[in-house]
Amino acid sequence: MIKLNSKFSQKIPFFFLYAATILTIIPVITIIFVIIKNGLSAINWEFLTSMPRDGMRAGGIFPAILGTFFIILLTIIFVFPIGICAAIYLNEYAKNNLLTRVINLAIINLAGIPSVVYGLFGLGVFVIFFKLGVSVVSGALTLSIMELPVVITTTRSALNSVPYSFREASLSLGISRWLTIRHIVLPNAVPGILTGSILSIARISGETAPVLFTASALYVSYLPHSMFDQVMILPYHLYVISTQVPNVRKDMIYATAFVLLILVLGISCIAIVARIYFKRRKKW
Repeated sequence: MIKLNSKFSQKIPFFFLYAATILTIIPVITIIFVIIKNGLSAINWEFLTSMPRDGMRAGGIFPAILGTFFIILLTIIFVFPIGICAAIYLNEYAKNNLLTRVINLAIINLAGIPSVVYGLFGLGVFVIFFKLGVSVVSGALTLSIMELPVVITTTRSALNSVPYSFREASLSLGISRWLTIRHIVLPNAVPGILTGSILSIARISGETAPVLFTASALYVSYLPHSMFDQVMILPYHLYVISTQVPNVRKDMIYATAFVLLILVLGISCIAIVARIYFKRRKKW
């Protein structure tokens, strides 16, 4: 009787876990199915490579795709070196004192600030104060500040996952701390660093509020020539044609959402593949 009760009590939490998993997956699958069903018919070469026409009621979304690509690329250039180097310093060099604890608390708090606040910050600092204007560089700097806490946190988690005995063994052989970090710690932390960093990029590729104030234009009739130009962004373009432009074909709206979905899922798949590849190269 005790054994039966024990088995039954073990099945109860597993049942709720499975139910919670299914309740999470079903809405996601439903959303993806609806977007694909309504938007796949409008996806063609012209839609992906042509300029918008007729007040964005016809034509394609090529400027929005290109603008999103430029924003993401410039954000990666800004945030990855700074975020990873800051995480290495905080995790491997910084002492546990009041200043370090304040910095750690600030990083945690900054990660929870709404994206629209970062957008207003970017507008005030980069667009107005530094006079960079509404441009690709202003949007990328704003997104970099927004993602910096996430990159630092994920990188520190990856560094902490490397056993401390690896460091001790290297240091005991007379190898300097930097060479230990460079040749022992970082290679073993690369899967976690890459996964967290790439997933953070997937997140910002769908952000609207930060780039709405700093980089995005409602419509531009030209492709960007430099990082100081305004650009069209896929998330904002989707919002505009869904709510601000009348008489837009339904399949065009869903097709734009489908392209954005593929972009985010593609970046996430890159993170998964990179993690699997580097984990297989681990020797522990």
